[in-house]
Amino acid sequence: MTSEKTKVDFYILPSADPAARLDFACKLTDKAWRLGHRVYLHCTDTAQRQALDERLWRFKGESFVPHSHVEDEPDGVIVMGIADAPASHQDLMINLDLKVPECFKRFARVAEVVVEDPAVRQAARESFRFYREQGYPLQDHKLQRL
Repeated sequence: MTSEKTKVDFYILPSADPAARLDFACKLTDKAWRLGHRVYLHCTDTAQRQALDERLWRFKGESFVPHSHVEDEPDGVIVMGIADAPASHQDLMINLDLKVPECFKRFARVAEVVVEDPAVRQAARESFRFYREQGYPLQDHKLQRL
């Protein structure tokens, strides 16, 4: 990877529903995949990963976004994991955990997805502060509608 620092984007959704984070992650993954990016989806736990897995199969109606679990296919173009990202992934990480995973540093971009839920907002503030204190370039995107 180059010496450039990871770029971090915060997507702030106009919803308090935690499921909106998963729905937006699907849209962002689809867009990135269609643009030729490799995507690592970092999940909080197996329940969140399962919910995301189901959404990736059905969120676009007749089409789906090809994806796999990191344990099954670590070199896949789109993989979902809970622990550390596979070394082969360095392009885009969509972080759905409430804390910043150590592996974020090796990615060119990180997307943090935020909803109006108080726990998610507080975690996002802490993550924003962490990235800023470390000198990472930050951008926030306040979405008007989903």
